[in-house]
Amino acid sequence: MFGLEALDLARIQFAFTISFHILFPAITIGLASYLAVLEGLWLKTHDDTYRDLYHFWSKIFAVNFGMGVVSGLVMAYQFGTNWSRFSDFAGSVTGPLLTYEVLTAFFLEAGFLGVMLFGWNKVGRKLHFFSTVMVAIGTLISTFWILSSNSWMQTPQGYEIVNGQVIPVDWLAVIFNPSFPYRLAHMAVAAFVATAFFVGSSAAWHLLRGRDNPAIRRMLSMAMWMALIVAPVQAVIGDFHGLNTLKHQPAKIAAIEGHWENVGNEPTPLILFGWPDMKAEKTRFAVEIPYLGSLILTHSLDKQVPALKEFPPEDRPNSTIVFWSFRIMVGLGMLMIFTGLWSLWLRKRDRLYSSRPFLYLALWMGPSGLIAILAGWFTTEIGRQPWVVYGLMRTADASSGHSLVQMSITLALFVVVYFALFGVGIGYMMRLVRKGPVTNEGAETSHGGPGRKRTPARPLSAADDDDHSTSLNKGN
Repeated sequence: MFGLEALDLARIQFAFTISFHILFPAITIGLASYLAVLEGLWLKTHDDTYRDLYHFWSKIFAVNFGMGVVSGLVMAYQFGTNWSRFSDFAGSVTGPLLTYEVLTAFFLEAGFLGVMLFGWNKVGRKLHFFSTVMVAIGTLISTFWILSSNSWMQTPQGYEIVNGQVIPVDWLAVIFNPSFPYRLAHMAVAAFVATAFFVGSSAAWHLLRGRDNPAIRRMLSMAMWMALIVAPVQAVIGDFHGLNTLKHQPAKIAAIEGHWENVGNEPTPLILFGWPDMKAEKTRFAVEIPYLGSLILTHSLDKQVPALKEFPPEDRPNSTIVFWSFRIMVGLGMLMIFTGLWSLWLRKRDRLYSSRPFLYLALWMGPSGLIAILAGWFTTEIGRQPWVVYGLMRTADASSGHSLVQMSITLALFVVVYFALFGVGIGYMMRLVRKGPVTNEGAETSHGGPGRKRTPARPLSAADDDDHSTSLNKGN
């Protein structure tokens, strides 16, 4: 298929499935915490705007959560079908880590998700709020274990190799491997930022269409406060993550920078743009800023950054891809910071909800967080190549060895099924977003009962309810 080998198709298949999957947990993590904040503010202030927003976003959370679970199950099976040699080599580490996720995060979410989604009129307010908080904590615990497993593959420690298999000898060292704290913080904050721009984009869409009410304004206001505060924090975390990667995976940093060789004792310039040519071993059309590479990556003006030519050709990541995926991530991050600062400037002038240029920017920034997450994930995973477990097992040695025909057929089926299944799910979720939150201003509060309207016991059934005037209530 297009001159690719079976191994290439196996990697593309996993990249395709994980690209779909990672979008859903990212929004799930952010929305779960957002819902906990909304319900907590409603209980504290008794402002029904927070309650209305909770009901609105809980429907979207339910759809997103379901798609995340389904797409995650497929990935788990791929470890056994397409990467069985990896599972045989490192399964004693990655298997238990994923099991811990199930025993902690999944059980916690499963225990409280039903109460959160279906118990609004069936349990007390405090118990319902507690359930929402537990679901939010569960999503973060899930992030903890997934990032621990992936980080161990990037910076393995706490193991011995016995008879060609990894044997864990220190579980604390395995879990809290050198890159884990930085990756965990980077991913968790990325989920919050992505969710903030998703929520802000939804609010901007409604405001641009003349739908201006307290709930819409509150959505935009909360989203922009989150962007203003968290986007710069993410940049700082990214800097620490980069220093950690320079220490443990210098070839990845060299590929990200498109930096091929050092000249004497000269400090390393920063290549803003260019085209890394893997065959010619140089970056074409490079636009450089002297000294800046050393300043950013070593925090000095005289130290040099490792160059790609210092590593054997077979150990070099594909610089052409990671050079640009990293710049897409950083470029979007700078736009996020700019959007947050602009929102603050407009807020001080009472124009946050009326400036159409800003609202259009907020609208188009909606998918920016998710695109940045994908770009960062590509940078991380492709930058690790040619290793599946860095320094221990090459990707070429990890695959199951299926034929080209088998991988071609399964990849084609994955593409068709994923676009059909998740395309419908995403379309339904966006339909909910377009409906917007339903406010209960001026309506008589109902607590349910015979002949009385109330929030449906099935959250998603509200998507086809045309009469929302009394469908949301204050609960018990």
